[in-house]
Amino acid sequence: MTALLRYQAALLLRSQRWLPPVVLYAAALGIGVQGGQPVLDSLGWSAAVLLPVAAWLVRISVTGEPSAARGCAAAARGPGRAHLASVLVALAAAVVLGAAATVVVALISDPVSTGRGTRVALLPAAGAGLLAALVCALLGTAVGALTTWPVLRSPGRAVPALLLAALLALVASGSPARAAVSGLVTGSPRAPAAALASAATAAACALTSRRPSS
Repeated sequence: MTALLRYQAALLLRSQRWLPPVVLYAAALGIGVQGGQPVLDSLGWSAAVLLPVAAWLVRISVTGEPSAARGCAAAARGPGRAHLASVLVALAAAVVLGAAATVVVALISDPVSTGRGTRVALLPAAGAGLLAALVCALLGTAVGALTTWPVLRSPGRAVPALLLAALLALVASGSPARAAVSGLVTGSPRAPAAALASAATAAACALTSRRPSS
């Protein structure tokens, strides 16, 4: 599995297809986060916008390999493990991106609650922001895995489905991402959301690995 992960990571980095989602994430942070804003609000924004970026990274990672190379990897290690490696590499990229953003946002934000009525301890706030970012990265990975090859083969259907699913994951009642972000902003992040998002990601990977590649 380690060799597959290294292979998929090298493919993703060398393709430079990761640049558009990273630029989009940076632009979203530039729009929604300003120096001196309440730290929990800013961390909530940075976590929320990570979800569609994570889904996009999954699509890039899963579809970036040529068909012949994908067939060779599947024959050598099994189609399920080969597909899982591409999804895990995208998840790792999203987690690294979210962690870096959390650190930057925590440093430039004002350690006060929404409304500036209460001082907020910076380290616990940053930890809560990391948890919310992880939840959104996991759920975004699940969205990406369920809206790309081999579940949805046509880009004409896959891309709108990805965008719609990412939006619903952020706003739907009971969504782990919504619970994590709203809990962060109100000062009470919910750890069970991470477990729910992890289960969704595992289910998505299991589903895609069982579909034929052609």
